[in-house]
Amino acid sequence: MAKDTSNRRKRLPEWLRGKDPLQRGMVDTKKMLDGLELNTVCQSARCPNIGECYAKKTATFMILGNKCTRNCKFCAVPGEKPEPVDTEEPARIAKAVDRLKLRHAVITSVTRDDLEYGGSEQFVRVINAIRDMNPNVTIEILTPDFNNNKQAINNIIKASPEIFNHNIETVPSLYDEVRPEADYQQSLDVLKAVSDAGNIIVKSGLMLGLGETEEELIEVWKDLLESGCEILTMGQYLQPGHGNIQVKEYIRPEKFEELKDKALKLGFKTVAAGPHVRSSYLAEETGKSLMNK
Repeated sequence: MAKDTSNRRKRLPEWLRGKDPLQRGMVDTKKMLDGLELNTVCQSARCPNIGECYAKKTATFMILGNKCTRNCKFCAVPGEKPEPVDTEEPARIAKAVDRLKLRHAVITSVTRDDLEYGGSEQFVRVINAIRDMNPNVTIEILTPDFNNNKQAINNIIKASPEIFNHNIETVPSLYDEVRPEADYQQSLDVLKAVSDAGNIIVKSGLMLGLGETEEELIEVWKDLLESGCEILTMGQYLQPGHGNIQVKEYIRPEKFEELKDKALKLGFKTVAAGPHVRSSYLAEETGKSLMNK
């Protein structure tokens, strides 16, 4: 019987083959994180930048377990019954931030629709634990939409991270295929609610190569700007496994540069765009100019 190759991953073009997942120095970081029993999105989402980031002694911490209550078609994190909330996790993350000597800590999570406030309280605990140990560390959080729960969003606003990131991910026409359990307008509403608070930098990101058009991208940029988004990231979607949605197109580096220029001219304060760009990749450098204002 012939094998089903309908969802086989496409061969990477040359400009996407340069990342070495095993780099000198990364093993020590991985051992430390494993020793503290911490999850990172770098590992759980099979990020192509893991070797580079771990070697530089940085990572994006993923709280609330490594199982998600949703099943987005682009993501490598399994959609399964999640674990109980770990109340000791914030202290362990603060220790990791201290040991890595981070100046900018990035915290994300799986989606936890099973929790009353979507896990927002755990974000607050982590923010407070980091600041208690080292008040000079700036903090960026990358959150789910919390189902636009007002109390959950208020919890985040009161904790006042320097940067709030919630990824819009793709254009509205692809939501049913790519993010069937999410809502485009709801994500915009979450970004606007945080922006309206006035003291937090708002950021969002897009995956390219899923079949979107440039005209659709520009409309999303306008929506993000209207929602108060100041930082935009755009990177190439890579199919993490055979069960995930396929890549429709590999975007060339020069096209990313062109899109970056257009987005900046439209009004974003900072844009990071390129084949290997991810929402938390080089996050400190991306947000530095706005955090220093």
